[in-house]
Order: sequence, then structure tokens, then C-alpha cells
Amino acid sequence: MTVITISRQFGAGGATVASLLADHLHVDIVDQSLLAEVARRAALAPADVEAEDERPTTLLDRLALSFSPLAVGIGMAWEPPYPDLAFDPRREVLQLTQDVIREAAKTGNVVIVGRGGAHILHDHPTALHVFLHADPAFRARVVMERERIDQAAAERRVHAMDANRAAYIHQVYGRDWNDVRPYHLAIDTGRLGFDGAVDLIERSLARSVDEHLAPGLPGA
Repeated sequence: MTVITISRQFGAGGATVASLLADHLHVDIVDQSLLAEVARRAALAPADVEAEDERPTTLLDRLALSFSPLAVGIGMAWEPPYPDLAFDPRREVLQLTQDVIREAAKTGNVVIVGRGGAHILHDHPTALHVFLHADPAFRARVVMERERIDQAAAERRVHAMDANRAAYIHQVYGRDWNDVRPYHLAIDTGRLGFDGAVDLIERSLARSVDEHLAPGLPGA
């Protein structure tokens, strides 16, 4: 079974690389479909689920968006702005997101994009965890072309989205989003390109499968 998680800096090509992998490997992508399934289970509108997707709590938004050292120093606890946890949609969305990802991994043949997949599936025996990154200037150019916005707006988008994702991972999993230790591969898509990233992931996946089937054999 193929299980790949992709964490990505904004503009580093997470969706593109996932789509190429899905085509090459004939597997499914758990990305927008995850939002739809979580919305169905939570009886929420998909837009409401997306509003909570990979975001820190409102209380810490401004700190996170500025990459303030204070934001990291205070621990970034998952502290919802709801007095009654029984009616906290953010916690429900988080729990259902984790459930859907675990279920998808059990079924196999999936590429899981974002949502802390590498942390949720840290103990999965065969999952390949990938982190895509690139120079901010490269990522801003990607965003400019993709969203038809100017350079200044693209740079703001890159900064804000990276900050949201970093705060989300810190709040929910207590980890530094840029710490590559949870990942098997950290790939600079600005240097290797999206096709090069796909090739490297596929070769690494094939090697890990060979070694799983025949452990201890050099070069297997």
C-alpha cells in the first residue's frame, strides 16, 4: 500500500506534486476531498470547515502572522474561544480530520496533503513523509502566476500562509513545522522543480518498499 504525506510551504507546489504523484502511481489524493468528508461528518458547510483548516486559534492569529518569538514562547496551546467544549466546532473539525486521515492510510494508495499528516501517521509502518520547501522568492513567483496577483500581494500571502501552518502544527502537535526530523524527505522544489520532486519521491518510495520486503540487504 502506498501512503505518502506531503507537508509544504505555501507556493512550494504541494498540490502540483500530489497531483503528479497521483497520476503516476494511480492513487487518490486526500486534500479537498478531506474537507468534504469532514464537513459531511460534522454536518457543517464545506466553507465552514475550510475556514478552520490549518489555522491557529483566533486568539493567537496576530502573533502567529508576525512570526513573533513571543508566539512560540507561550506554547501555542490549542485554546478554543468557546466556553463549552461540547459546542466547539474547531475541536470537532480537528478530531474528524485526524480520523479521516487515519482511515485513508488504512485503506492505502493515497497521497495526503497537509493537515499534519506526518504527525498523525508518525507510527505508520510504511508511510513516506515528505516536506516541500523553496526560497520565498521562488514561491512568490509561483503564487503570482497561480493567483494572478502582484509581487507584493504574493509575498504577503506566502508569509501569512506559512505563519498559519506553522502555528497550527505548533498548537496541535507541539512541533516546529520547519523541523525536518519527522520527514523522510525534505525537497527544495525551487531547485529540483516539481517533476524532479516527484521523481525523487517515487524513487525513494520504491527503495523503501524493497527494503521493507527484504530488510538488511544493501542496495535492495
